[in-house]
Amino acid sequence: YSNFIDDLRVYVRGGTGGMGYPNLGGEGGRGGDVWFVAREGTTLKSIREKYPQKRFVAGTGTNSSVKALKGEKGKDCEVHVPLGISVLDDDGKQIGELNAAGERFLAARGGLGGSLATNFLPCKGQRRTVHLDLKLIADVGLVGFPNAGKSSLLSKISHAKPEIANYAFTTIQPELGKIVYADYKQISVADLPGLIEGAHANKGMGHKFLKHVERTKQLLLVVDISGFQLSMKTQFRTAFETILLLTKELELYKEELVTKPALLAINKMDLPCAKDNLDELMTQLENPQDFFHLLEEEMIPENTLEFREVIPISTYTGEGIEELKTCLRKSIDEQAEQVNEEYRKKKLLLLQTSK
Repeated sequence: YSNFIDDLRVYVRGGTGGMGYPNLGGEGGRGGDVWFVAREGTTLKSIREKYPQKRFVAGTGTNSSVKALKGEKGKDCEVHVPLGISVLDDDGKQIGELNAAGERFLAARGGLGGSLATNFLPCKGQRRTVHLDLKLIADVGLVGFPNAGKSSLLSKISHAKPEIANYAFTTIQPELGKIVYADYKQISVADLPGLIEGAHANKGMGHKFLKHVERTKQLLLVVDISGFQLSMKTQFRTAFETILLLTKELELYKEELVTKPALLAINKMDLPCAKDNLDELMTQLENPQDFFHLLEEEMIPENTLEFREVIPISTYTGEGIEELKTCLRKSIDEQAEQVNEEYRKKKLLLLQTSK
């Protein structure tokens, strides 16, 4: 995964409370709290570089005194984290989530100050080790086997400049790009490390890839029209088999992924025989069940993806790129309208029931 970090283990400790003042019944100040605050432009890598010890400790509460019987609270410690963070405890249980800028999560509470109830002795703050687990948030996630042309496609449709080379695993870290339209509307696109067969079982970069798909609004499957073979030891897969295998990998990891709106980009249409292969593929996609016999039983998905659009493209010649950008825009806008409509219906239903 090279320089990209999507999981960071940190230690957090709330501040100790201040001492109470027994003679006059004074109460010490509470210890400060440790907060995670979502902020745009922050990365887990920058947190690790700025705080190599990965320890975050809040301030101690002020002691009670003759001048101030009620001690002041200790200073809070705020840690800025990226959007799309899940906070997990050491057992892997999710205890919090930060998806929008400004959202806050209390990671460690400060201890109470000394008072009559505690014999004027202060309490220590909460302490624990937590994992910050990042899942990229993007409008569209590019899904495909290695060498399908995802990195080339991202460089064509957006301002991103991913490294592109002629070997199977070009993408070893997620790349985010933005498609900017003439009216300044922007759509974010995530190119994620290539899946391989068995990714759901964490082969290759399995889970590191698949967890990022969870936060994308829509999927764009990118498939090589001439088929795919990872190495001489693995079986050759046609474009149709590739689509079913990608669907199966998504389904085995998390069934909900297959319910996301999806589009299909058929790449490398500049190759010889591409037109004949496309005609065959379109026939197979019309009634996929009729061709399930081509695959081993364990490779057949429970549910097939329903593609909103199928767009033949060539990242080499530029064929179909503009049409693809238009289709992505249309699909994202339709989804947003659908979400708004559902929200309006819920509000209307609440109003009616309250009356």
